[in-house]
Amino acid sequence: MAVRLIADSGATKAEWCLLNNGRKKTIFTQGISPYFLSTAQITALLEKELVKKLKVPVDEIHYYGTGCANPDNARIVKLALKKVFPEAKTQVNTDLMAAARAVCGHEKGIACILGTGSNSCYYNGKTIVKNSPGIGYVLGDEGSGAYLGKKVIQYFMYDTFDEDLRARFLAKFAVTPAEILDQVYKKPLPNRYLASYAMFLAENRGHFMIENIIEDGLNDFFFQHLCKYSEVWKYPVSFVGSVSAGFKDVILGLCDSYEFEPGVILKNPMQGLVHFHGT
Repeated sequence: MAVRLIADSGATKAEWCLLNNGRKKTIFTQGISPYFLSTAQITALLEKELVKKLKVPVDEIHYYGTGCANPDNARIVKLALKKVFPEAKTQVNTDLMAAARAVCGHEKGIACILGTGSNSCYYNGKTIVKNSPGIGYVLGDEGSGAYLGKKVIQYFMYDTFDEDLRARFLAKFAVTPAEILDQVYKKPLPNRYLASYAMFLAENRGHFMIENIIEDGLNDFFFQHLCKYSEVWKYPVSFVGSVSAGFKDVILGLCDSYEFEPGVILKNPMQGLVHFHGT
């Protein structure tokens, strides 16, 4: 049986799973973003953090990563993988394809990512046929961690939280409005900064303001994106990502309200990818 290496890479962290004769070995490395790393830099990262831990030759590589919807970026990653693993058969795909294969396998369905950002597609069991257009965290990313975190910050900055929630917010984050604005408008990676505030929602479930933010934010994703697919009432709707897993109850409730058939909900796609490529 071929030795397979599966990668699920974000910009900050990459998870690698080696499948060798029914055995699994998981390795974590730095994330790989071809927007910021050259082929040479990715090659050096792989040789330093990955190769020595594998200890066996690899026959196939199935890489899924951020930024790989851009053909130039996908080429950068593939060249690096071929330099490090010249004998391996290598495929480079998007994180959306990772989600689709992880939750739908070889079946038709709607696959959604709700993590720091959000995305969705209709998958026909082989390829992504439709993709609701993403317009980024400033204008869109409905239902994502960044979108929900932005709502939390708005409630704080506009002084909408009641005294109890405001006190909890300040106890957790110890931040001033000026510091928030500086992070959002002047510092790098503001989407990740915004998403970090979504944890406040998970930690304060039950308060009506918290529940309103969660339900409204996720409903925006359902309305703006999922309702655009005619297939959404024909096939299961599945989800991948930290927001999906953290607010599973709200997602299931919205599926019921919209009369969607809920499918699989996973925190990350690796479990489903192992099943997809290991069978």
